Order: sequence, then structure tokens, then C-alpha cells
Amino acid sequence: MYWLKQHLRVSAALIIRETAARYGNKPGGYIWAILDPLAHVLLMSFLFKAIARAPAIGTDFALFFASGYLPFAAYQGMTAFMAGAVKANKNLFSYPVVAPIDAVVARYILQLLTSVLVTIIIFAVCTSEPEHFGSINLGNAVEAFMLATLLGLGVGMANIALFNDFPIYEKIFGLINRPMFLISGVFHLPDALPRQAHEFLMWNPLVHIIMWFRTGIFPGYKANGLDVGYVIGWAFFSIVIGFTLFTMSRSLREDRI
Repeated sequence: MYWLKQHLRVSAALIIRETAARYGNKPGGYIWAILDPLAHVLLMSFLFKAIARAPAIGTDFALFFASGYLPFAAYQGMTAFMAGAVKANKNLFSYPVVAPIDAVVARYILQLLTSVLVTIIIFAVCTSEPEHFGSINLGNAVEAFMLATLLGLGVGMANIALFNDFPIYEKIFGLINRPMFLISGVFHLPDALPRQAHEFLMWNPLVHIIMWFRTGIFPGYKANGLDVGYVIGWAFFSIVIGFTLFTMSRSLREDRI
């Protein structure tokens, strides 16, 4: 139990350090973490409101786009923030009590808390229908959101090792990751697309996460094709693979030494 308490103390100290490094040196600090997703949601709402009478679900464009963008941003933000966990704290690993896994845990907790805070604020300020929140299924929304962060954790840990061992992979991942925003159901309903397009998109676990999240925000949404087990399997698989690559990476062990 002593080693666990030690790792928890180190992780707590790293959370404070990461918070100061990420937000303390920027004007407005946490405000920018809120303004960026808020700007995305409002911009998409404005553009689609100009060309459509109503969103695919409900009557509030901002609420619809927030329900797609925020779980996607939780995954994407976690993946990106996690990938730099070791590199940003490399100098601290010369201390025997500090291990690379502590940096991973610290960044996951910090990013999770930030994503939750941002999501609550965005939903509170961007919708014109605050009475809608009395009918949401909070359980579905929370479960889907947590799976998004866990999927991001697994992919992020894998990227720590792969970016370190194979620098060319970082560019390849960037190319693969770039279109994910367009094919994850952020601004449309995958189950409303033609059959072939729908079947293709359903291979993407982020599509299921966003559909699951929307069943919490819009309880009347049927989410045809949603497979919760598929999402859980992907999250578990990504964490196992990510942790395995992370612990077996030769370059990370050499950095530790």
C-alpha cells in the first residue's frame, strides 16, 4: 500500500504542476479551454441554422451540436494531451519516486476534470432551452463521456510509445486522425444516412460514443445501430494495448534510466 500512496502523492503534485504549466502562463487561463469548444459549437450552429430549418434532433441547434462535439472533444483532447505526458515531464524522471506512469495518471485526471467542467459550462450557456435538462438521462451521458476519455487514454498511451520509437508514426497518425471529426457523427446522425454509409461509419467507435451520449441528452433518440458492448470493447482493448506498448517501449525505459 505504501507504493500506491507514494504514486498518488506524486500524481497529485504533477497535477498541480501540469495545471500551472498548461493554464498558469496564459492570459485567462481556463477561460481559453471554455472559449474554444464554445466557439466551435456556436459557429456550427450559426452555419447550419442558415441552411436548415431544424437540427436532426430537437429544435435547438446549439444543443444538438454540443451533444456531438463535446464527447468527441473529450476523446480528442485526451489523446492529444496524453501523447506529450512523458516528454513534458522527462526531467523529473531522474528522481527515483517519479515514474512515467505518474505523468500519465496526472494528465488523465487533469484532462478529465477540465473536459467535465467545460462540458457542463458549454451546455449551460449555449442552449436556448434550459428546461430541456430536466428530461435528460444523465447516466447514459456520463457513461458515454467516460468511455470517450478512456478510449483517448488508451490511444494516448500507445502514442507516447509509438511517437517516441517511430517518429514517422506521429505524422501518419495526424493524417489518419484529421478526418475523424467528419466521420464521427458530430454534426449529423449516422443512422439517418444511406445504408452503405451507415454501415461504414459504424466501424468507428466514436460514432457509437456520440450516439450513446445523445441518447442521454435526447431520451427520445432511438440511436439505431448503437452497440454499447462494441464501445466498451474498444476502450478496454485500447487501454490494454496502450499500457503494453507504454511499458515495453525501449526508448521510454532508456529515458527512465
